[in-house]
This record gives sequence, C-alpha cells and structure tokens, in this order.
Amino acid sequence: MSIERSNPSGTVAWTGIAGELLLALFKGVVGYFTGSKALLGDALYSASDAAGALARRIPWRTSSKLRSAQQADLRAGRTEPILAILFSVLVLMGGLQIAVAAVRDLASGRVQTPGQFTLIAILVSLAVKEALFQFQYRQSKKQGDGMHTVYADNHRFSLYSSITVLIGVILAMAGSAFQWSMLQYMDSISALIVAALLLRRGYRLIVSSVYGQLVQETEQEDAINFIDTVQRVHGVITVDDLKASEQGHYITIDLKISVNPRITVQEGAEIADRVKKLLMHRFLHVSIVNIQVVPYDPGYPYKSNHHLTDNEQPTLLQ
Repeated sequence: MSIERSNPSGTVAWTGIAGELLLALFKGVVGYFTGSKALLGDALYSASDAAGALARRIPWRTSSKLRSAQQADLRAGRTEPILAILFSVLVLMGGLQIAVAAVRDLASGRVQTPGQFTLIAILVSLAVKEALFQFQYRQSKKQGDGMHTVYADNHRFSLYSSITVLIGVILAMAGSAFQWSMLQYMDSISALIVAALLLRRGYRLIVSSVYGQLVQETEQEDAINFIDTVQRVHGVITVDDLKASEQGHYITIDLKISVNPRITVQEGAEIADRVKKLLMHRFLHVSIVNIQVVPYDPGYPYKSNHHLTDNEQPTLLQ
C-alpha cells in the first residue's frame, strides 16, 4: 500500500513550463519568417525560462538519504546534473549566436525591418506571459509553497527581454516609415541587449547547477535538521528516505515517511500536509516539499517516536 500525496504546485509549475515552450515556439517561428533577430532572441529567452523551471522540477541529483530514522544515519549520494548543465550550455550558445548575427547585420548595413505581424506577435506574447505569471504567482501564494518569489524574479528579467524587443521593433518600424536610417538598426541593437540577458541567464543556470551541488555536499546539517523536524510531527513513525536538492537559494525536499497502517488515506494525507507546512514555515529557503506516505512495516528494525495505539498485532514498537 502506498499513499502518494497530490502536489498542486507541480501542476502550476508544469502549466508554466508548457506555456513558456509554446510562447518560445510561436515567437521563434514569427521571428524567423519576419527576420527579427530580437524576436528570435526573446523566443530563446522564453525557452530558457522553461528549461530553468524544468531543472527545478526534476531532481537531477540526490543530496542525502536517511537509512535510520532514530540514528539519523546520512549517506550522501551524487548524481551529476548533466541535463541541467546541458540546458545552460545551449542557452549560452544561443545567446552567442544571436549576438553574432546582430553584429553581422550592423556591420554589413543590411537590416530587415520587422513587419506589423512581428509587433502583433510581441504584444500577444506579452499578454500571455503576464497571464501565466499572474496564474502561477497567485496560486503559489494561495498554496503557500514559497515559489512565488521565484516566479517574480524570473518574470522580471523575462519582461525586460520582451519590452526591449518591443521597443526595438517599434523604433525600427518607425525608422522605416519615416526613412530614418539610424532607427532601422534598433531591431539588431535590441537583439544584442537580449543576447546579453541570455548570456546572464545561461551563466546563472550553470552556477545554480554546479554550485548548488557543492553546497549540498558540505551542508549535511541542514538535512539532519529537516529529519528532526519531520520526526516531531504527530503521526510520523519513521522517515524512510529524504532527498534535498538545491537550486540557487531554494531547496526542494523529497521525502518518504511511514505512518500507522491502520489509518485511512485521508488521515495519511493530513499527516503529510502537516509535515509540509512545518518544514516550509520553519525553513524559509525550502520552496517545494514532495511527500510519499507508506504504511509502517512492523519488521522495520528501529523504534520510533510514535506508538501504535492498537495492540491487536504485536510489533517492535510496544
């Protein structure tokens, strides 16, 4: 028997990932056919947002595991965050490609003025992006999972990218309409600015992937504190497994707890909810807590901090 606790914050995160990927595809297609380097760069930035969110959702590495709930015997594991680093490298390469293409256009003097459809695509993408952000931010605040600060930080720089592209396209179109040659280069100039934002984004992804792992390997005291906190929750018999993954300043915890096998599924979910709330209120840097609830195995060789009240079946807990 296994009770898997539902994770509403996961649904919100995956909605954002899917939305960013669709926006990236839409802006990329429009930018390619209209010749707007700035819009291509903005499409890549949306793709990097999706990649960053995906890296936060998937546990690329394991920081610590608990094998004994009473003795807190931690055995640190290590899995290289290969996919997270690959995303980061692709973002860096894309930023460099956009920058090189923009410099080439500026040097040659052959610039292609974006059309009205480019402007419409930017405005539509801005509206969709804002709607996605408002949905994620409000749901996160409602659920109290702490991810609203991450959404706000990512949205701010993504908005910088889109507004830069919007200004560049409008000025380039104005330069073409009024025959102001200097303004016609604004699309390429805004592409350079977006490329700089992409390089910053790729760098931060690499730092959070590599540096985050090094921090986890040296700070096992945090994992011990997590375990002690979980064991204080009434109804938790043992903590069978705990994994803490760090992404920048935020931590995702995946843990497996044992409860009385005679309780209902709803009671098990209530215990898991108490564990999640206690962890997130006591440790402000914990942003996501995923909990698996399983029935306690009487054959488990350790005692716990919780005694079963039904004595019909002899166990080691008595």
